[in-house]
Amino acid sequence: MIRLVIADDHPIVRAGLAALFSLEADLEVVAEAGTPEEAVACAERENPDVVLMDLQFGAQSPATGVDATRRIRALEAPPYVLVLTNYDSDADILGAVEAGASGYLLKDAPPHELTAAVRAAAAGESALAPVIASRLLDRMRAPRVSLSSREIEVLELVAAGRSNSEVADLLFVSERTVKSHLAHIFSKLDVSSRTAAVSAARQKGILR
Repeated sequence: MIRLVIADDHPIVRAGLAALFSLEADLEVVAEAGTPEEAVACAERENPDVVLMDLQFGAQSPATGVDATRRIRALEAPPYVLVLTNYDSDADILGAVEAGASGYLLKDAPPHELTAAVRAAAAGESALAPVIASRLLDRMRAPRVSLSSREIEVLELVAAGRSNSEVADLLFVSERTVKSHLAHIFSKLDVSSRTAAVSAARQKGILR
């Protein structure tokens, strides 16, 4: 029996997933979580095989699914984490994979694809939606336009209107380090300003 925790801030989504999994003889939902913090607590308490993780949990939670994934994968006997989300930007995908997610599916995936991905994740295999696998392959084939996860973090904060000093404070680095990251970002995206960098990154799907 594969034991599952469903982590999503929408009760109706959790209910729908639980109903879907109840039709499968080898899948059992042992807990549901409405926040990243609850997801981590459930993973510790229930010892599941797989945690199905959304990425965004609304304004009521400062943490994200990526934060929860990283904490869950750092547990002593960590379950596998399968991301199920609406978001498919490079920042989301790269962040989740680097945090330790075993798979990444979009919420428009057909039910049979989702149940197959859960079984694959429980078996320790990678479970990536075709569009996600394609995106990762594109990144590997075109490293010149690939930003590191830290560069993406910097650019996300810039896109949110943060100054260099604010970005430095939020990421616990020096302002000189932020400027260095921005210089690398400008070079990779072939732009010369913060506004142009954000625009180019959105066009390329690097930022949401």
